[in-house]
Amino acid sequence: MPTLPSILLENVTLRRGGRVVLDAVSLDLSERRVGLIGTNGSGKSSLVRLLNGLLSADAGRVVVHGLDAREQAGELPGKVGFIFQNPDHQIIFPTVAEEVAFSLEQAGRPRRQAREEAVPALARFGRAHWAERPVHALSEGEKQYLCIIAVLVMQPEVIVFDEPFSNLDLPTRRRLEALIATLPQQVVMIAHELDAFAGYDRVVWLHEGRVRGDGAPDEVVGAYRAFAEGMA
Repeated sequence: MPTLPSILLENVTLRRGGRVVLDAVSLDLSERRVGLIGTNGSGKSSLVRLLNGLLSADAGRVVVHGLDAREQAGELPGKVGFIFQNPDHQIIFPTVAEEVAFSLEQAGRPRRQAREEAVPALARFGRAHWAERPVHALSEGEKQYLCIIAVLVMQPEVIVFDEPFSNLDLPTRRRLEALIATLPQQVVMIAHELDAFAGYDRVVWLHEGRVRGDGAPDEVVGAYRAFAEGMA
């Protein structure tokens, strides 16, 4: 498998609300599929928000596929797509076509061209029949799928998933996992469903803002399971 451009964190420290949430974290992530695990409050969501400029490190350096997160923050959204846990926090427009057209505008299309390309873009994903559907009429799984389409049309190099399965039933989750598996982009995913990392190249375990485990999924997930069971 060819090596991808890396996501590099060098001695990254991040404080939020007077608390250190990441403490001198260093990682070089060049694998195609990377999982992030850890208990609530371990720093996972804060870490991935550094990758597209939603947060800025207090110390250290973040470089995403050649872009310095501090010096080139304005270019990060075009490089890193982000799928939130709750699609209602991501979707802005009332219809599916409008949402996709907005993403195309964000990718640089003039407004008229973006509107013309929205339905063909949906058709590439087999969802042209969704074009005029009100977003509120979509199921949770369909909304999450729409968010993924809206990110993919921007052609990012990295896609971050922050707990994408939390509100989904098992069949819908399996369909989305299958979709994610086909994506050509580098994927960084946070999930509490530990079996979701089967087939991943690497899993990083964060605990209290530091890297506690890093390596093959079976090894790191196994250690985390034992730790979590000991806390129960």
